[in-house]
Amino acid sequence: MEKKYAITYDIGTTGVKCCVFALSDKVEILGFASAGYGLYVMPDGGAEQEPDEWWQAMCDTTAIAVKNAGIDPAQIEGISFCSQMQGLVLVDRDGIPVHRAMSYMDQRAKEELKKGIAYGPQIAGAYIPKLLKSLKITGAVAASVKDPVWKYKWIEAHEPENFARAYKWLDVKEYLISRMTGKFVMTHDSAFSTMLYDIHNKCWSRSICDMYGVKFEHMADIVASTDKVGELRAEQAAQLGLQAGTAVFGGGGDASLIGVGAGAVGLGDTHVYSGTSGWVSTVTDKSVVDTSAMIAAIVGADADRYNYFAELETAGKCLEWVKDHLALDEIDIYLQKVHVADSYESEYTSLYDYMTDVILKVPAGSGGVIFTPWLHGNRCPFEDPNAKGMFFNISLETGKSDMIRAVVEGVCYHLRWFIETEDKKVKTGDTIRFVGGGALSRATCQILADITGRTVEVVASPQNVGAVGAAVVIAAGLGLVDSVRDAKKLIPAEKTYTPNPQLKPLYDKQYNVYKNLYKSNKKNFADLNG
Repeated sequence: MEKKYAITYDIGTTGVKCCVFALSDKVEILGFASAGYGLYVMPDGGAEQEPDEWWQAMCDTTAIAVKNAGIDPAQIEGISFCSQMQGLVLVDRDGIPVHRAMSYMDQRAKEELKKGIAYGPQIAGAYIPKLLKSLKITGAVAASVKDPVWKYKWIEAHEPENFARAYKWLDVKEYLISRMTGKFVMTHDSAFSTMLYDIHNKCWSRSICDMYGVKFEHMADIVASTDKVGELRAEQAAQLGLQAGTAVFGGGGDASLIGVGAGAVGLGDTHVYSGTSGWVSTVTDKSVVDTSAMIAAIVGADADRYNYFAELETAGKCLEWVKDHLALDEIDIYLQKVHVADSYESEYTSLYDYMTDVILKVPAGSGGVIFTPWLHGNRCPFEDPNAKGMFFNISLETGKSDMIRAVVEGVCYHLRWFIETEDKKVKTGDTIRFVGGGALSRATCQILADITGRTVEVVASPQNVGAVGAAVVIAAGLGLVDSVRDAKKLIPAEKTYTPNPQLKPLYDKQYNVYKNLYKSNKKNFADLNG
């Protein structure tokens, strides 16, 4: 098969990964570059990013990635994205943001949530009539303070002059697509994540927009992930160092395309991701919602299938915290002094290589120490922005190495909680694909297998699977494969980890304690952080 070349941008929480691919009967990374940018966390729960920093990071990485690939930019036939989701970028008619981008982590809109849905008789924190209407039409409900509609309402309430300038509501990659092409669009998966999308008719729901007080004219045109949205404009091409007229495809959100890049695209396939955030996702052909656990089946890159999705806000972010605040003086892990907001996931390659050797010297169970990875609140299987991390059961014998392993185990306990909660509604895979920066560590892979009791498979370059998923989208858009469902044959497993049955009694006991820690401390979290 003749090779075609493509470039993708994985727009993460704290940095961009730019990859150049050769596409044929396999997906081959030819060139790579990465750059970081800011995440501005505020005392009132705000979390924002500067869109110009995303663009500058893309400009800084494109030339390096293309040079490393050893090809002429004119040979690149497609551009696409994998990006963080549930951000809010309100732009004016010229595509200029009216407010700095609000991250999916932003949780300022507590009052807007309360006024909008969290009043009267409730289930899972949502007013019952609105919840039932939303579930029927959208397959989900905006019951979290972090859902984008409340960010939208926050700007309307707090910055009316900026809100009055708004022309279109975009997510992260959609802003970048508009900057490249001048087109205002949203892919189906991004549209679904607004909770304003009619899953039955695959369009915006005017009645849901009216219910929340969202201006229908703010909604962008909906396109498929594999659609060619437009072509790269001359000015932007010059800034990036690419060819004007290069096709720009819709792409997808990280929750959609990381599963594609993991090769977990068949019905019942489950993948686990551990990067800045973490999640468990299982492919299904129906809309499924567990309102009590804040888990929902979200529309994927294939608009006819769903990913039953449970998210942890801080997974690998907990390991960054370990590096910056705990590990320095005991095991000399401090690689360089970089503020957490300036670091990015590709740094995990060397971090995990070093930490693996340390973690493997600590016995399973970390001497009885248990860590809760709720460093920025928690979304599911319980929703509580007041929840925080803790080390539980420390003794005089506890050392920092025990605590570091406990952090990895704590993240894996939470991922097990997700798997078991998903199993109540959808059968998860007996074998799971593990991807993201966490999958670079053989210690983390083995701990995940031991704690979940599942066989764990890892693909090549697991930290780049979002970009790989975006490349598969381009391959489908260019006609090299029929659809993103062909990803599995393009992306085989490279390593396999099987659970150690001797550790099951220990991990079962500690896992049960882990689950009880939130219930036992819910009031304490509210008293301290409410």
